[in-house]
Amino acid sequence: MSLTDSTLRAVALVAEMTWDTWWALVLGFTLSGAVEAFVSEDRMTRALGGDGWREVGLGAALGAASSSCSYSAVGTTKTLFKKGGSGVATLGAFMFASTDLVVELGFVLWVLLGWQFVVGEYLGGVVAVLVLALLFRRVIPEAWVEDAREHVRTTDGAACPTCSATVDPTDPDAVRIETGAGVEFACCGGCRRVYEARSDDADDTRLQDRVLSRAGWASAARATMKDWEMVWRDVALGFVVAGLVGGFVPDAWWAAVVPEGSGLAAVTAATVVAVAIGAATFMCSVGNVPFALVLWTNGVPYGAVLSFIYADLLIPPLVRLYREYYGTRMAAALTAALAVAAVVAGVVVHYVAGGLGLIPPAGEVGATVPDGYTLALNAVATPVALAQVTATYGLDAVRARTAAAIRAADDRSRGALRVAGGGVALLAALLAALVGTGLDAAASRADRGAASDADGPDPGGDRWRDRGLAAVGTAASAATAVDRLLAATAHRVAAAVDAPETPDTADADTD
Repeated sequence: MSLTDSTLRAVALVAEMTWDTWWALVLGFTLSGAVEAFVSEDRMTRALGGDGWREVGLGAALGAASSSCSYSAVGTTKTLFKKGGSGVATLGAFMFASTDLVVELGFVLWVLLGWQFVVGEYLGGVVAVLVLALLFRRVIPEAWVEDAREHVRTTDGAACPTCSATVDPTDPDAVRIETGAGVEFACCGGCRRVYEARSDDADDTRLQDRVLSRAGWASAARATMKDWEMVWRDVALGFVVAGLVGGFVPDAWWAAVVPEGSGLAAVTAATVVAVAIGAATFMCSVGNVPFALVLWTNGVPYGAVLSFIYADLLIPPLVRLYREYYGTRMAAALTAALAVAAVVAGVVVHYVAGGLGLIPPAGEVGATVPDGYTLALNAVATPVALAQVTATYGLDAVRARTAAAIRAADDRSRGALRVAGGGVALLAALLAALVGTGLDAAASRADRGAASDADGPDPGGDRWRDRGLAAVGTAASAATAVDRLLAATAHRVAAAVDAPETPDTADADTD
């Protein structure tokens, strides 16, 4: 396959996956934002104080209803654990479920890989939670857990009041919040807006009142946009990486890297390799789904594909956070427990799903939603997303940001055009000079070998140099014309978007 064909295939894959999953992402983030807005963190802490199976189940359920951002999940887990939540319910059940059992992950899996993978994801997630619970209750000493709690209480610095991520107050990106009790620092503008909305609704303690109020749903919209701000880069990167891998990596490479076979040893080995690949992607669970699609279509076993998704909590930046929050010993134990749970869950669900006839034919992918339904769902989801953006930032801010984005895109495109135009002109001049020099040299050799040079040197070299100069002039003129066109178009569009509403001038004239 040529470079052009591979590139076109990669672009087509990215576009197709983005179109197919847009409505699912909007719906999933909307639901998780609503849960975050209507369920308080203190209420969750009280529910997760014990270490019994009831608390494990509650931890998994609350995690599944929360944000899918891995960093937000780790930060929230730290706060729940610090406030008294048990290790098994918070570090085990809640943290795993908050990235690998969330609603939006199920929607994206359903669209890209099919309902069989949704069933397998949740079955395997239950197995993984059970494995983590057993490890915390039977293997990891309780003294280690309490030492980790003491470590996080004594070393925890400033934390975002919304997602509990550690914030450096000296970081220029930290967002300052003035409160009646002092100063808080949020990790991003989205978290600041959610915090302020919670403060405004603090007197409204009844869940029913908040759910039925406009302010409650405005707070849910802000929580949704906060999640988008934290994970959109991971999701976009996941689509791009999956497209590039699907377009450029040959099938033979996967056969060489991932062990083949249907026996227990082969499936286990493939699952271990998939977990290692998942830890190396540096992406969240939702962002990993497009890559999981590539793995599945290239022959990776069903259970190994699911284990690859479960490995999102093993990426190096999160392991570094475990060490920072809980100390080296507990970080090592937690990382090992998550890896074991991912492998065991993948192997178990592979054979359970196989026994139930849930594994689809090798390489068969989603296409669960017909094209007409996808169009309709996207047509509904897009206004919902726009309404959430407007409710969070305000119409004036949206206009200003859109105009600024248009101007920035114009500046970048014009800069790229200048570079490209200059490169084309330079290349044309260089080629013309080389051709002209070559023709002059050939003419000189011919003159020396001829009996007479009365006709003079061949003017071919001069003609080519003249053509090169003409090409430079043409390229410069074209680049200037396009540059002016882009500038004028961007100015008109940005002005139209950013234009404030003015009173009716016709009415003013009649006064």
